[in-house]
Amino acid sequence: MTPGRDVGPVRLATRGSPLALWQARTVAAMLEVARPGLETEFVVVRTEGDRDRTTPISGLGGRGVFCKEVQAAVLQGRADLAVHSAKDLTSETPEGLALAAVPIRGDVRDALVGCRWDELGPGSVVATGSIRRRALIAAHGAGVGFVELRGNMESRLARVVDDPGVDAVVVAAAALDRLGRADLISERLEPEVLLPQVSQGALAVECRADDELTMARLAAIDDPRSRAEVTAERAFLAVLGGGCDLPVGALARVGEGEALAMTAVLAARDGSRVIRVSDWGDDPIELGRGLAQRILHQEGGSALMASDGS
Repeated sequence: MTPGRDVGPVRLATRGSPLALWQARTVAAMLEVARPGLETEFVVVRTEGDRDRTTPISGLGGRGVFCKEVQAAVLQGRADLAVHSAKDLTSETPEGLALAAVPIRGDVRDALVGCRWDELGPGSVVATGSIRRRALIAAHGAGVGFVELRGNMESRLARVVDDPGVDAVVVAAAALDRLGRADLISERLEPEVLLPQVSQGALAVECRADDELTMARLAAIDDPRSRAEVTAERAFLAVLGGGCDLPVGALARVGEGEALAMTAVLAARDGSRVIRVSDWGDDPIELGRGLAQRILHQEGGSALMASDGS
């Protein structure tokens, strides 16, 4: 391990969207509270996902399109750490980096803006760019149609106002909470209705794996419960080998005695079949991997993915 950079402010790499900047400012504030006198500054990075706001995320390669350039800023020494929405990360941390902190997790749920769940029916149209959301909503058999949704949060929210053909948009509840737009939420969807994306509601902070100083600073803002949940969900995704290009969801929760309870789903893209499994355990990685193996090899997930072209 090397000591790291101890001259000047701590540099946080982040995207430039309002939500990403909120996340970076929050992490900076946490660090400044944990380490009085510490100074921070931001290194704003434009990612592939920011440059192309029309192509579906799955068409850009899925997970990682909002992270690679931010991670590169840290690996190249232009920043000391990177702040991400944990759900945007690939399931494997790039060589040279470490996932050094997962702060206390926010709301894990998806949110409907425009109408409530029980108001959706045949002929309703929902705007979402998420394959998971489309598949799981379709699985409820309400005859709902879908249109693509990309862009920053403001443009997504405007879709339900400006497009008379759209009845609702689905976004992460935590994003609206963080942007101060929770008043727009028509309904927060419980995991029993719509299981969240892997790591939804969590922040992830990476630094160079050999940067001992930054690792020590970030340890002060790491939440063990949130980290355990995110670790289990990421382990599940790593076995399936996908991200935004797979209709999967997972949610782990720390319960009594610090044991983890976890539920995961794999769905057909059209929602015609949903495989849902649950279990609990003490080891996050074993729990996540075990549920993935169960879905693939005991519940028919491998055949479903092959037939669905996933």
